[in-house]
Amino acid sequence: MKLLDRYILKEFLRFFIVICITFIALYLIVDFFSKVRMFLSNNASILQIATFFLYSIPMIISLILPPAILLATLMAYGSLSKFSEITAMKTNGISLYRITLPALIFAAVMAVVLFCFTELITPASIQKTEYMEKVGIQKQQTFGYFKQNEIWYRGDNAIYNFKMFDVSNDTLRGITINYLNNDFTLRMRIDAQRAEWKENNWVFYDLLTTRFDSNNSPVLEWSKEKIINIPEKPNDFKIVQKDAEKMGYFELRKYVSKIQKEGYDVTRYLVYLQGKIAFPFVIIILIFIGVSFSLRSERSGGIMQSVGIGIFIGFSYFYVHALSMSLGLSERMPAFLAAWGANILFSIAAAILFYRMRT
Repeated sequence: MKLLDRYILKEFLRFFIVICITFIALYLIVDFFSKVRMFLSNNASILQIATFFLYSIPMIISLILPPAILLATLMAYGSLSKFSEITAMKTNGISLYRITLPALIFAAVMAVVLFCFTELITPASIQKTEYMEKVGIQKQQTFGYFKQNEIWYRGDNAIYNFKMFDVSNDTLRGITINYLNNDFTLRMRIDAQRAEWKENNWVFYDLLTTRFDSNNSPVLEWSKEKIINIPEKPNDFKIVQKDAEKMGYFELRKYVSKIQKEGYDVTRYLVYLQGKIAFPFVIIILIFIGVSFSLRSERSGGIMQSVGIGIFIGFSYFYVHALSMSLGLSERMPAFLAAWGANILFSIAAAILFYRMRT
């Protein structure tokens, strides 16, 4: 059976590699034409453009792996069916369940690989891609960094510290701003619960302003709501903000635990946290669906038919997953169900299709 397993795996890998290369090339071409105006307007060099797309490849790989494996399954087993090789295997007493084993083992390995890949490589590549785009190409300056799960930012005459920056609605939380004199002594300090970007102004809420007089004595002023004129805009902080997509699972879990203990709402982050576990498992689910469609009839194989089915199933999964995640992010669905909803739904479909195969 080892010879048969090697043969099936060889056919599978042949399609898988070609599909991965094709998907990556298509993604890069589309991304290039969507950003070509930005490159030209900022006089980006060939090296900068090449570096930008090189850093983006790990992110592309993490996105295209599930649909690539689905298509490879449909095309490999569809090809075996078309040329009656599946029929020959069944004639020799090999069940369809045993024939699908190499693909299932490969899917399980790739699910682990995808989790490790998105944990160790993808977050760093996304951060470098954004840094190259904003700082290297668009020449934006960054004076901050993300350290110990907080944002530190150096302005012209102040040092900012934020516990959290919600990039979806431009809201800062857990704010401390230290204004310094020329000799680096503290001139004023602002502590606020949160700040929101409204009508091109930062509106601070529940803030305590501490000023130091000529005798270096503190003068306190509390305000429920106040506009604070700081030169930085949300885009300045987005350069250094490390959002959920830029973190691996364990880093995000640590960040969620920290801000949750400090009393901040972590609903959005819990959805992303669960999603980082749920997404790699889709590889196994799609393998079951792909095999079931490919082997439903030993003579129904066909490359174009397999491609059509694969595209439909892939788009269906990503649509359901995106919809479920959006419901979770808007707190209309529990975080666990939002992240795992598409997996649960497609797992049921895969189980039914796989069970009904004629072995």
